[in-house]
Amino acid sequence: MSEKIVGILGGMGPDATVDLFQKILRATPARRDQDHLRIIIDCNSKIPDRTAHLLRGEADPGPYLISSAKLLEQAGVDVIAIACNTAHYWHAKIQASVKCRVLHIMEVTADFVVQRWPGIKKAGLLATPSTVRVGLYHRAFASRGIEVIAPDEEYQEMTTKAIFSVKAGDTGPGVRRLVAKAGEYLAGKGAEVVIAGCTEIPLVLKDGDISVPVVDATQALAEAVVRFARGM
Repeated sequence: MSEKIVGILGGMGPDATVDLFQKILRATPARRDQDHLRIIIDCNSKIPDRTAHLLRGEADPGPYLISSAKLLEQAGVDVIAIACNTAHYWHAKIQASVKCRVLHIMEVTADFVVQRWPGIKKAGLLATPSTVRVGLYHRAFASRGIEVIAPDEEYQEMTTKAIFSVKAGDTGPGVRRLVAKAGEYLAGKGAEVVIAGCTEIPLVLKDGDISVPVVDATQALAEAVVRFARGM
């Protein structure tokens, strides 16, 4: 079976796009350049803010996401990974607009958790307020018998502040403390793992930073990309 060409629909934000690209590289068993996958990236930072639309009715990112997906398909990709969790609110419309496969970060992350921690019953979620509100992770995990819990208003504000700090280029100790504090709050509420459910979160929260395992959704997506592209 020939390898598939991978497309990354990115720019939301650029650092998160780079992180997904790097994680795909590291997840690929390669000893030379030619062993790596062919990857085409559209780092479209002009896509309107997803949270601003979902919470305040500002510009709709949907047409921009579809346009980027079509551009990647025209470039020859066989599978698309979206380097933004909240953008998966438009997943069905994006998938309907192209013939190539569009992976779903919530679904592959839920599968990752079930395989890694069989029998788990409760997962905490650190994500944008819009991802939390529309229930993207809640639905994916509920279908596998796992309850998703989100921070209360105070800790959600901490998480949101950290996300937008990362987007502004700040990944320093203060931002890391904010995210870790929110993660520990979820652990205290019974979360057996905490999902880094925004592509900025893994840039400032690593496994081992809090008292329960951190699930890097970007890593789960990267591994799913490699499996699909290599026919595994």
